[in-house]
Amino acid sequence: MKYIQRLLLITLLPLGVIAPAAESARATIVQAILAPDAAQTRTLITSLTGNPDEVIPPLLEAWRTDQLFIYRHGETPVPVQLTGEKDADGARAALRVDSGEPLLDAAGQPLRLASSGLKAVDHTTSLRRAMKGVLDVFDIVSPDPNRRSKAIQSFGLAQDTTKLAILLERLPRETDPRVHRALREAVALIQLKDAKDEVKLAALAELKALHTLSSTDFLQRALKEAEEKKNEPVATAAKSAMYAVESHRSTVDFLGTLFRGFSLGSILLVAALGLAITFGLMRVINMAHGEMIAVGAYTTYLVQNIFGAGVTIPFFGFSLPIPGMGLTGSAYQWYFIAALPLSFLAAAIVGIGLERSVIQWLYRRPLESLLATWGVSLILQQVFRLMFGANNVQVSSPVYLSGNWTVNDVLLGWNRVFVIGFAILIVFGMWLVLSKTSLGLLIRASMQNRQMAACMGVRTERVNMLTFGLGSGLAGLAGAFLSQIGNVGPSLGQSYIIDSFMVVVVGGVGSIAGTIISAFGIGGIDQVLQQYLPYWAPGLAWVPGIGGFLQNLAQDAAVFGKILVLGGIILFLQWKPAGLFVTRSRSLDE
Repeated sequence: MKYIQRLLLITLLPLGVIAPAAESARATIVQAILAPDAAQTRTLITSLTGNPDEVIPPLLEAWRTDQLFIYRHGETPVPVQLTGEKDADGARAALRVDSGEPLLDAAGQPLRLASSGLKAVDHTTSLRRAMKGVLDVFDIVSPDPNRRSKAIQSFGLAQDTTKLAILLERLPRETDPRVHRALREAVALIQLKDAKDEVKLAALAELKALHTLSSTDFLQRALKEAEEKKNEPVATAAKSAMYAVESHRSTVDFLGTLFRGFSLGSILLVAALGLAITFGLMRVINMAHGEMIAVGAYTTYLVQNIFGAGVTIPFFGFSLPIPGMGLTGSAYQWYFIAALPLSFLAAAIVGIGLERSVIQWLYRRPLESLLATWGVSLILQQVFRLMFGANNVQVSSPVYLSGNWTVNDVLLGWNRVFVIGFAILIVFGMWLVLSKTSLGLLIRASMQNRQMAACMGVRTERVNMLTFGLGSGLAGLAGAFLSQIGNVGPSLGQSYIIDSFMVVVVGGVGSIAGTIISAFGIGGIDQVLQQYLPYWAPGLAWVPGIGGFLQNLAQDAAVFGKILVLGGIILFLQWKPAGLFVTRSRSLDE
């Protein structure tokens, strides 16, 4: 009779049918340690299944690793845990298992005990197995939904049939929608291993309804097994579930591509806004605009190291140590916020220097300005190599930009979301500067009719300098953003200068609104082509004469996508040479 009672207790407690005793987890573990026989010890340990008390994992782990001992206080056995470092006598701090408080002597002072003078608490294979069962289920009842979800997913992906009863018991009690969905998937994945067809069909129907991407391999395996056994109903259900999963995958890929295109468009927008000012409004073809992007990215790199342990850079053949502030933790994570205005200022100062030294002599001479700034671009790239080395430097993302959101299986990286949000703020700020400030009024007046503005007393040279600095500063901000997405190197700006010019030309030279639409359009199309060109490649064989060539070219989706975008822009400019929005000038020369 006693054996039957214990068997019922072991069986029903994990299922939650019998409520655990009202005693604390510590009290239960003490009872288990002092229990007269192994069976009662296992029963008490098993009774902890489903108990969310955080003391259970460390205490059971200490038990399994021989860190729990019996201390005799007179005739009374007291379970203790030895912790901390050993002293010269080999003694360690002793904590009471029943309270977690230090074990005190008669004078009320904490005791230090050596393990050699104590009896270790025994544990057998069956007891360790019972402990593992408790620890496996512990995370399922954790108050943290992420922890619960992770544990449940691990059971499902392992198709651990021994956890099926626990998962089924937990299913109606789970209140978090995301964890509840993980529970349904885990149960269905485990039930796929069931020998009964009706159970498999129900599991496949559930997986079809959930259409989770992680179930793909399991569905393929189930389909293969069903086809080998010529089990037509199960094979049909598996195919149907596979179709639902693949349809969902297509949707996720498409939305992910749109998101990446939107983030790329945001970077192009910030970079092209500066170019829209220098090229669109000032009519200066600044081929060194890409290097302003690199100035912003390298400034972010320096700020990161100054916030940290410092860095030594190969400054023109000499090792230049730059000391760091040695910040750690949350203080260090502020480096990127500090780097944003500094990147703007650094690029703006370099831009103003370029305007004062070269550009001011070349206004209304586009060919000369193009060649001159191209030469400046090459010089700046070499300066970057001499200052920071030819290799790329790494800029780590702060903690608040390192994670991602997952919305219906679509990953939204925090760094890209930040770039999109900040690009919107920059556009709004630019609109305020150009339309609501005296500087914006002077810029618009100078750009629309420089001679007339000068006659009205506007210091056009000063306006030119500030405008060029503003455009260069925006490029520096784009460089700070790019440092969070890729590596920083001397040729960083060259990767974006052509795209930036395309954005400005397509949007309409001098049109901020056209630049915005063009940036997101080109960024989105570029990402869509890169995503789907490999799928479209086989369909290009029909092109007479060059079908094979196009098929091979389409395998490199990044290059072929750029070619298609460039070809599309050329055709578009044949239709609308002035771009999307034509900017009207009041100058008699235009």
